[in-house]
Amino acid sequence: MDWFTGIVVYLLIWWTALFCVLPIGTRPVDADAEDGGWRGTPARPLLLRKVIGTTALSAVLWLGVYGVVESGWVSFRDGWWAYQGPGLSSPMPGRAQN
Repeated sequence: MDWFTGIVVYLLIWWTALFCVLPIGTRPVDADAEDGGWRGTPARPLLLRKVIGTTALSAVLWLGVYGVVESGWVSFRDGWWAYQGPGLSSPMPGRAQN
């Protein structure tokens, strides 16, 4: 995995993890609140704590993805799920050759 792909994968993991972490620990605003907040907004969102937690969680998940990709367990360059493209002769398993 080159550095650009690593950054893109990390950002995708981070963004997905953020939406998983956001609802954790939120409590809605009281119905009779005078501050004019919306009914579904959390009273204390704790966004900085959630961003830090998301960053740590994403780093751990990214290290797992990096380890799997670099180990060769998952490869789109060879094997039955590799791109065969026009002009390549190796068939996918279960498909008849022409």
